Amino acid sequence: MSSNDTPANPSAAPRPAAPPSGGSGSAGSGPDSPFRTEPTHRDEAPQFVLPLVLHLEKTDPPARTDALRTAARAVLTMLSDERSLDEGEWAQLMRDWQDARIRKVVRRARGAEWRKASALPGITVTGGSAEVRVFPPVPLDGWPKELAKLQVSGTDLDDPRPPAAPDPAGPVLWLNPDLDMSAGKTMAQAGHGAQLAWWELSDQERKAWREAGFPLAVATADPGRWRDLTVSGLPVVRDAGFTEIAPGSCTVVADHPALRR
Repeated sequence: MSSNDTPANPSAAPRPAAPPSGGSGSAGSGPDSPFRTEPTHRDEAPQFVLPLVLHLEKTDPPARTDALRTAARAVLTMLSDERSLDEGEWAQLMRDWQDARIRKVVRRARGAEWRKASALPGITVTGGSAEVRVFPPVPLDGWPKELAKLQVSGTDLDDPRPPAAPDPAGPVLWLNPDLDMSAGKTMAQAGHGAQLAWWELSDQERKAWREAGFPLAVATADPGRWRDLTVSGLPVVRDAGFTEIAPGSCTVVADHPALRR
C-alpha cells in the first residue's frame, strides 16, 4: 500500500477545539463532541466537509473492504500532512473543519472525472485495489465544480472473496453488524473511526503509526463482540443521522493497540 504527495514531516495534526471524551467508551458522548446528535455551539460555526473521491471504473471496481481501509488511511494521511499542520496551507481549513461538525462525504469518479479531480490540490492514497483522493476541507455549500458534480449514491462494492481476518495485534476499525450502509457511507464512517483513534493517541504513538504507513484493518464485528466493544472504553462513532441511518447510531469502534487500557 502506498500514498503519493506525502511529506516527510511526521508532526501530529492539531486536535479539535474540544476532542471527544474517551472515558465513557463513546467518542460521541462528550458534551461538545463533533459527533454529538444534540445541538451544540459547533452547529453555529461555519460548516465544512472533508471530500473523499473513490476511483471507480466500471470494468475494474475495487474490493469493498480495501476501499474502506484506503478511505480510513486517506483521512489519517490528510490529518498528518505537513500542509495540514501549524502554518501549512491547509491548516486553517483543517482547524475550521474540526471546530464544527466533523463531516466527510465520499463521491465516486471515473475516466475524465477522476483525472479532473486528481488535478485539484489533495492527496491520493492507494491500497491493494482501491484508490482514494482526499482533499482539504471545503465549505458545506462551496464544493469545487469538479467535485460538486460527482455522484454520491450508487457506490456499491463487493469483496470478490472473504477478507482476511484482522490482525488482533494491530489497529482495527470494527463495524456495527446491525447496520446496512452503502460502501460510500461506510467509507466515511471508517474515516471517522480512524480520526477518533488519531485524536486519542499521543504524539509518539501517532508518529509510529504514520511511519509504518498507517496499517489498519476494517471488519464487521459479530454481535457479541460488538456489544463488548461499545462498552470497552474505545472510541465509538455515533452518526449524526444526516443520511441513511438513524441519528445516534453507533457505526464504528476504533480499536488501536495503544488505546487498549
